Amino acid sequence: MEREILLKNLVCSLDKHKAADIKILRVTEVSSLADYFVIAGGTSSTQVRALADYVEFELGQQGVNPLRIEGYQTAQWTLLDYGSVVVHIFQENTRSFYDLERLWQDAEEVELLTFLDNGDDNHEKV
Repeated sequence: MEREILLKNLVCSLDKHKAADIKILRVTEVSSLADYFVIAGGTSSTQVRALADYVEFELGQQGVNPLRIEGYQTAQWTLLDYGSVVVHIFQENTRSFYDLERLWQDAEEVELLTFLDNGDDNHEKV
C-alpha cells in the first residue's frame, strides 16, 4: 500500500504544479528497475527544475527522499528515483526524442485519474 500512496502523492504534486501530459506506466512485469515510471513534461528548463523541486520538497515534508536525482542541472530530463517509483520530468522536445512511452510500450499504462485527488488538498501521508 505504501507504494501506491507514494505514487498518488507524486502524481498529485506534479498535477498541482501544472506538469504536462502525466503518464503512469506499471513496469513491474517488464523491468527490475522499478514498479512504476511516472513521466511528465515541462515547457522549459525552469519548469522542469521547479517540478522536480516541488516533488522533492513535498515528499521530503513527509519524510520521503529520493534515492538519487539525475539531470537536475541541465533540466532537459530530470529523474527522481524513489526506488519502486521513478519520476521522469522532460522538456517537450527531449521527451519526444527519447519517447519512453514507446520504449516501454510493453508496460501497462495506468489511468491517471486513479491517483488524482478530486479537488481536495489532503494527500495521504507516506
